[in-house]
Amino acid sequence: MAGSRSSTRLMGLYILLFAPFFALGSATSQVPFLMWSSERLPPLASPTAGHIASYEQLSAYLTSAFSSGSHTVLLFLQDKDAMQSSTSKVTLPALEWSGSFNMAALLQEKLGVSPVLVDADTLSHLTIKTSVSNLLLINLPYCSSLQKSCKEVLHENDEIIGKVLSSMKAKNIPYTAIYTGFQPSRVISETPISDQPVGRSLLQADGPEVKPPIMFNVSGGPCIMLWAQNLTVRLSPSSPWIDLAQDVPSFVGSLCNGSTSRLVLSYQSGFRLSFSMSKRFYSVSAREWFSLDAVELQYANLSASYIASRDIYAPAEYSFHCQSVANFGDILLHTNTTDTNSSQWRLNFIDFQIQGFGLANSTNFSYASDCASFFTPAIWMGLVTVLLTLLILVYGLHMIMQINTMDRFDDPKGPSISVPQSE
Repeated sequence: MAGSRSSTRLMGLYILLFAPFFALGSATSQVPFLMWSSERLPPLASPTAGHIASYEQLSAYLTSAFSSGSHTVLLFLQDKDAMQSSTSKVTLPALEWSGSFNMAALLQEKLGVSPVLVDADTLSHLTIKTSVSNLLLINLPYCSSLQKSCKEVLHENDEIIGKVLSSMKAKNIPYTAIYTGFQPSRVISETPISDQPVGRSLLQADGPEVKPPIMFNVSGGPCIMLWAQNLTVRLSPSSPWIDLAQDVPSFVGSLCNGSTSRLVLSYQSGFRLSFSMSKRFYSVSAREWFSLDAVELQYANLSASYIASRDIYAPAEYSFHCQSVANFGDILLHTNTTDTNSSQWRLNFIDFQIQGFGLANSTNFSYASDCASFFTPAIWMGLVTVLLTLLILVYGLHMIMQINTMDRFDDPKGPSISVPQSE
């Protein structure tokens, strides 16, 4: 993209323009929102300083913008140079944000199409029909790594945006581009004045709020329970991690009976995550065990299946817990697919606990069988080393105790000692 260095500086300047709004004393969490198009957009009055647009105001504006005809919408980080050359643009310095905010889901509702995840390299080979609406989602990296500075990341983002816009221009496709954030960099929590103590009180930091587990109920009681601090997925090495645990899923397709349990989590963002479990009796241990047979992730008509039964199992009346369940690094989810489109998908479940049997209408997990056993290889190595060292020490002490001192010594002033040969 021509002038990428100046564009990077302008992007950084534009981000700094939003900093005063984030620094205000408002107790409402917010994200920036920028929208520009190669066509005309409905007019919008310039917002006053410090104004925070509500989710309802944005929804009403998008309804008027996409009310007629077909539209091709690009959802990605903004580039100021591209905005300056656009026919029309809309700027909201701050947009109200909540935990349920999802721009992709809102655009999907307005356009009536599902989002398609693309990147700058494959967009030029993608066939886009202008007779129907299209929603293209481009995830750009952000400066969270210690290996690259924010300036370098913004420069790369500028080049990616340039490739995307050049591809749209080469295809002669009118577009509407939107930039917003998945979530603010710092979520501000609001404490009602009526709840604050009056007078002197001890200052105490509020503990982190513990969210309830995901429960699938059958016959008036929970049948499957799942809890995780994070259910993060990533679709490519350059895309950000998406935490599905922040959204409320539906359970369409879930089931459980005496020997099989299946938990299906469907999200408005288009992701579908399923956990298949089974229970079997093993005569060697004379008890029943359950295993997490498979984990399946679906998105945009693509799917990936992972085998987990060889590492994730526990007695049927127990739950299973592990600090990290992932398909990379210390692998517990083994890939069971040959689809090259999903071969780069990454799953990482943090502080993961699941139970599909033996709940007995209880809303609490049973005793957890942890993936990290007490006697780990490191502990065994330490014990063997200590025992070997003690063995060497005991052998040395034993050899020292077997040393005998002489009972006769020569007297330099007297005759020498003669030792008879018969002795």
